[in-house]
Amino acid sequence: MTRYRVTGSATPSGGFLRTLMSGLAGGALLFGGAAAAQDDATGDESGARQQRAIEEIVVTAQRREQALEDVPIAVSGLNADELQSRGIENIGQMDAVAPGLQISKTPSNTTISQISIRGITQINPAIYWDPAVGVYLDGVYIGKSQGSIFDLVNLESVEVLRGPQGTLYGRNTLAGAINLRTQAPQGVFSGRGSLEVGNYDSMVQKVNLSLPEMAGLRIAIGARMERRDGWIDTTRASSVETFNDRNNDGMRLAVDYDVTPDLLLEYRFDRSYVDQTNNFTQLHRVSAEFPAFSPGAPFEALPSFASRERQESAAVNAPSYEVAEVGGHSLTLTWDVLDDFSIKSITGYRSMDWRDSLDLDGSPLPVALTQRFTDYDQISQDIQFLGRVGIVEFVGGLYYFGDDGETENPQEFFGGAQVFDSQYATRTDAWAGYGQLDFLLTDAVTATLGARYTRETKELDRRFGVAGSPGGDFLYLIPEGTSAEETFSDTTPVAALNWRVTERFSTYLRYAEGFKSGGFNGEFSQPPTGAEGEDIAELIALNIAETRTPFKPEKQRSYEAGFKSRFDRLRLSGAVFHNELEDLQTSIFLGSGAAATVIRNAGEATIDGFELEGQWLIGDFATFSFNYTFLDADYDEYIDAGVDQADNRAFVHAPDHAFNLVLDSDIHQFDFGVLRATVDYSWTDAFFTYPYQLSGPGEPGYNPAAQVAENSEVEAHGILNARLSMAELPLGNGAFGEVALWVRNALDEDAATNFIDFGPGFGGLTIANFREPRTFGVVGVVRW
Repeated sequence: MTRYRVTGSATPSGGFLRTLMSGLAGGALLFGGAAAAQDDATGDESGARQQRAIEEIVVTAQRREQALEDVPIAVSGLNADELQSRGIENIGQMDAVAPGLQISKTPSNTTISQISIRGITQINPAIYWDPAVGVYLDGVYIGKSQGSIFDLVNLESVEVLRGPQGTLYGRNTLAGAINLRTQAPQGVFSGRGSLEVGNYDSMVQKVNLSLPEMAGLRIAIGARMERRDGWIDTTRASSVETFNDRNNDGMRLAVDYDVTPDLLLEYRFDRSYVDQTNNFTQLHRVSAEFPAFSPGAPFEALPSFASRERQESAAVNAPSYEVAEVGGHSLTLTWDVLDDFSIKSITGYRSMDWRDSLDLDGSPLPVALTQRFTDYDQISQDIQFLGRVGIVEFVGGLYYFGDDGETENPQEFFGGAQVFDSQYATRTDAWAGYGQLDFLLTDAVTATLGARYTRETKELDRRFGVAGSPGGDFLYLIPEGTSAEETFSDTTPVAALNWRVTERFSTYLRYAEGFKSGGFNGEFSQPPTGAEGEDIAELIALNIAETRTPFKPEKQRSYEAGFKSRFDRLRLSGAVFHNELEDLQTSIFLGSGAAATVIRNAGEATIDGFELEGQWLIGDFATFSFNYTFLDADYDEYIDAGVDQADNRAFVHAPDHAFNLVLDSDIHQFDFGVLRATVDYSWTDAFFTYPYQLSGPGEPGYNPAAQVAENSEVEAHGILNARLSMAELPLGNGAFGEVALWVRNALDEDAATNFIDFGPGFGGLTIANFREPRTFGVVGVVRW
């Protein structure tokens, strides 16, 4: 029996997090006097502005610490100060922080990421499909995009690796990888607390506390609470009071223990709770000529609710919410066996309890209601061997990943005239062995060779039924017990040459391969048309056969040349690349049945591009950072219904041009502190969100029964954020404070950010999500 829920289940986080934050704040006040005794241990905090410099960046892109110039990979990094000044606390806020990186939220949701690097992305967030960009938290892979946007307590650094990372990172890093690192316990009494308030009655509280070291044991704990009213008001008769509010909590525990002088244990625990309304699904367009929406029809009023401008009021009838509980444990053991040899074990477990309910017509009419209830668990184990023998540095290892997830996806359309019971479950068992050798041919030249072999088994269980009314009997076109299983394998090599021309300039050549996992279509559904003489048995066989037919892994070969430089006042790096994709996976929204989506291996594509990234020191107290990306993405082959449509299909999430400019300056030194300012502007060219036809009505190749890409195109847009702070305010006892004013989307850009186009078979009904309006506020920070 299909289930519908009126509200999201409240999480138990509120009272617990309030108690935890009160305890942390109380502990900080109780022991605050001890901070003075730690001054020598925590470093000189004079409160004076420090002269800036172009410093060496150390990255761990190749699983060990290396200078940026020694790594033959296009990689960008942000440290804790840069993250704070730009207000970045989760994946969803990292759009444009690196060349070629584009991050959106999936339609209607706020906790599901849609990450694109160099024009390669994942459109469908369902758990049976895998992302193209690997996201790692403290070394542990986050398996799905669903639930991947959660605020990270005490985020210390971010690394963005561009291009396939199939050797050291493995499956589902076809486009690249993002490494997120939280701060390790400091081993001295130190901490940071903040209170932020802003418009829409927003309030964010954060506390992080690191305890003194005790017998080799170091502990840090942190918590975060956020509350905000929605920026979309609703009518009195609506099912919810507001949309786009925020109600989320998070906590983190970090423990480091020196078991012996050569053996380090690192334990991390994080938990995030979200219980809020979803991103409002504004009705963007709909045809008044569609029978169900035409004059005199049951839903004739629906077109009157359509608007292509961002609305800040709504009227809806369906239950609307987004609830997520996401968390995990990781245990890392690092054993320095010899001076030049170490073994590292990274064990991870993560879980997700996620659910939403969406009014997909954005109106008070009962046209479209969908819900998803997902339960997901994953476990991973990575054993790494790192060292050096003579002129050879090596990294090798064994890796396992397993997951198990299930989604219930009940749906109801046209006032209950169509009711669907849709459910899918997926399991993965993946094993890999990998190795990479760096040959130090001379003091300046390093050659890299590596490869990874991956073997994985995917399983799917599926059920799909249709009824003619709520509570009616279901006709199961995909009966309970329908399942499928397939094993995929792939070898992903890498070869690179890095030349350190001078101490300040290096150049590299790189060839790499990557792949994205294959699987099964968990949302295909083809219900009866009602035509006279329709063969239901044949229809059932069609649905089962489509469900059991796997789509193949998507593969990429990448050719790249780049340079990196670091001078006294300028850091500049650039790369040109040529990427070839085969067995390209495309998610096609059919708009039939239970909002059916099908994944096809459409064919082949080529992406050429150029990236530039730099940092310029202006005077002694200001830094100008910038990045730019050019993409030229084309299909070489796109097979749709047996016909090559390469010239008539949109390439998704691949804007031709994008750039980001950041000015960070210490404006003036006062006796009592430093006045600082950060201005952050990003601009993105227009891009398509679905691989629909490029031809419109009256143009050659136009298919009136299919969606047109232009109807779900994101317009070119720019976003301006800014922050002005008075920092390094001495508070006594070794503590310092900061007060900052901030504004996000200062120009109040109101472009649509994502869409769902149901297609001509559903009256062209298209819903859109829009960028949040201008938000602003003030934050106070105390650190010791």
